[in-house]
Amino acid sequence: MTVQQEAVPGGGPKRSAPRRRRPLTFDRVSFMVVFLGLPLAVFVIFVVSPFVQALWYSLTDWSGFSSGMNFVGFDNYVRLFHDDIFLKAVRNNVLLAVVVPLVTIVLSLTLATLVTIGGSGTGTVRGLKNAGFYRIVSFFPYVIPAIVIGLIWAQVFTPSSGILDAVLNKIGLHGFENFAWLGDARTAMPASMFVMIWGGVGFYMVLFIAAIRGIDPEVFEAARIDGAGRFRSAVSITVPLIRDNVQTAYVYLGIAALDAFVYMQALNPGGGPQNSTLVMPQQLFTTAFTKGQFGYSTAMGVVLAAVTMLFALLVFTVNALTGGREPKKKVRR
Repeated sequence: MTVQQEAVPGGGPKRSAPRRRRPLTFDRVSFMVVFLGLPLAVFVIFVVSPFVQALWYSLTDWSGFSSGMNFVGFDNYVRLFHDDIFLKAVRNNVLLAVVVPLVTIVLSLTLATLVTIGGSGTGTVRGLKNAGFYRIVSFFPYVIPAIVIGLIWAQVFTPSSGILDAVLNKIGLHGFENFAWLGDARTAMPASMFVMIWGGVGFYMVLFIAAIRGIDPEVFEAARIDGAGRFRSAVSITVPLIRDNVQTAYVYLGIAALDAFVYMQALNPGGGPQNSTLVMPQQLFTTAFTKGQFGYSTAMGVVLAAVTMLFALLVFTVNALTGGREPKKKVRR
């Protein structure tokens, strides 16, 4: 039994009526078991347990095709940080995690702003004419599987029969005749980034449209009366008010860029010229299933998981430090 005390103005604490704890009945216990215990057990078995198992395998020399394994400690991790190919893959992943989310979010926000509040400068705040058509067209690439997108663009970038070189040659840019976009170390990574951005812009545009439509239209009308233009309204009103949506989008895009296995495997299965498009998941896959070094490849997976969590933590920290979470105001009684 607990006793609550409540402070009163100009006096000491006021003793309230004692509150009795509710007994553990069968209904309460069964509710906790079904709705708390069971989901927790599923999470531990299918999420936590594989992580722990992977961490253990990363400390062994397991080949993946035998039951025998020897404990080698942190030798796999020491070997990783002396592996030039893996370090190149890490740098490529970091580059993707910086460029792809940033460009995708900027393009998505720009298109979402045009569709929602980019219409006439007078009258009711509304988007462009036929905005629904633009939403459907922009969202279409997202409904296509990533592997299909990668294979389609791999054919587009083909030097001899690709449509891109044919179009550029047709408009007079003969320097790009039979140009190997994915076979040149200078253009392989930018071309791969373009494909990833093209595949993701539509979805995040729709996400931001939904967020912007949740803002009170009177806010934009007041800004318009005060003389704010479209760009000023987007920077000073739209972005701050949908900040949490932008943060979520950046985290998801960063995780997708750190993975990037499907796109890169479809565009450049071998890692590209001079490993210019090689990413960690590709190197992990090759090490495990081609070289039969599952212990070493699992160490790569652990590093990839650590980099992913560090990326998410960095995004949340930057958002908090730049005013993403305003302090709660204390209510005085």
